Amino acid sequence: MTGDESDVQGNILRGYTHLPHVTYMFFRIVEPDRARGMLAKLVDDVTTDASWRSLSEVPETLNLAFTYSGLAKLGRRRSFDSSEFTEFREGMCARAREYLVDRDENDPDHWEPELRDTADVLCTVYWDGTETGKETVARIHARLAAGGLELAYLQRADTLKGHRERFGFKDGYSQPVVEPVANGAGTRATEGEGVLEPWNLLKGRLRPEWRPVRVGEFLLGHLDEDDVTPGEDDPSLRNGTFMVWRKLRQHVDRFEQFLDRAAGADPERRAWLEAKVVGRWRNGTSLIQAPYRSPQDHPRGSRPDNAFVYGADPAGVSCPVGAHVRRAYPRDGLGWWTHRTRRHRIIRRGVPYDDRDEGCGLIFVCFNASISRQFELIQGNWLMDGDAFGLGADRDLLTGYEPAGGKMTIQGDRKRPATFLSRPDKQFVTTRGGYYLFVPGIEGLRRIASA
Repeated sequence: MTGDESDVQGNILRGYTHLPHVTYMFFRIVEPDRARGMLAKLVDDVTTDASWRSLSEVPETLNLAFTYSGLAKLGRRRSFDSSEFTEFREGMCARAREYLVDRDENDPDHWEPELRDTADVLCTVYWDGTETGKETVARIHARLAAGGLELAYLQRADTLKGHRERFGFKDGYSQPVVEPVANGAGTRATEGEGVLEPWNLLKGRLRPEWRPVRVGEFLLGHLDEDDVTPGEDDPSLRNGTFMVWRKLRQHVDRFEQFLDRAAGADPERRAWLEAKVVGRWRNGTSLIQAPYRSPQDHPRGSRPDNAFVYGADPAGVSCPVGAHVRRAYPRDGLGWWTHRTRRHRIIRRGVPYDDRDEGCGLIFVCFNASISRQFELIQGNWLMDGDAFGLGADRDLLTGYEPAGGKMTIQGDRKRPATFLSRPDKQFVTTRGGYYLFVPGIEGLRRIASA
């Protein structure tokens, strides 16, 4: 996709890792004509992928996304009439129970009212924490409010020290490397994060080779892993992507109490149990590389080694088959190397939040070319259904809803016997609401503004 960087909105292929604060502003469109005029003037201020090289000097960024209702109000619904965009048209709230298994405490009836398909536009502002950043948020809010939009919901989120999430684990690893390699300055290794090419073993090489994932898995108008170009018949979709925005409350007290009861007074067993539930130690090291004891923390600024696969651990002795990260990205664990998983990758850009008296958690954000094939399959089939892994009805212990009697199996070996963890009465993670959105390319954004 060389040459398209200036047409791709930022934070998709390259994350804003240097900006620790983010404000999400959801708006309703009340005057479509005024809204289009405002958007036409705002396009030039939107941060693009090409801007990334100089972002270290920029204290804030701006990006725009739209729900289906928002695009309909702006006269652009026709681009999404085909069956491949059904999930986007229906929206997260309508599909949550059936496709995401959002039930019990996660049921949409319990979501925050403003996060149930009432918004039309999402304006995302990342900033550096200075007063200038706060002023930018206020200025953009006022600009959109004066342009035919009405604020429906505002959410603040902030990166935690050490890039940890609320349960205390380092987060953000296993991001797919996209072809061409565009996830960071220079070239980042693709081992463990791309697509494994098994036939390279037949050429006498000692190690299998990895290649980047095709960009069409994440951006419309480009070739994907099945040699298909999604959205190729509509130029206004090119370089656009679908964004999943999901507010997840993490009940840290429930998780801590569960581990205390399961481990007793043994701190080493407690650390081992929580690592088995997650699939990594708190410092990000995989259980495949350290199945029994956490290694020392990595040097400051370095990443844990992500060049591992699950194929050599089919029974889950090192990393349980039902561990959270193994279910979310099975790598070669489903057979035939990574070709069973290469079409189900997502780019994650989640940020922790703290609503003080209302609880804390994660604003889960991901980008994908197909919501149903990528995000919904991971959430509904891999995390909330154990069939793909031979686990029957057992769901992900960390994030899942489970009827009474659910469990997680930690496979054993000669050093440690198998352990069975009974699911607690209340969930560790509950959904507070969310949206499916379309993030257009810059040219697509101009078309929306001129509809």
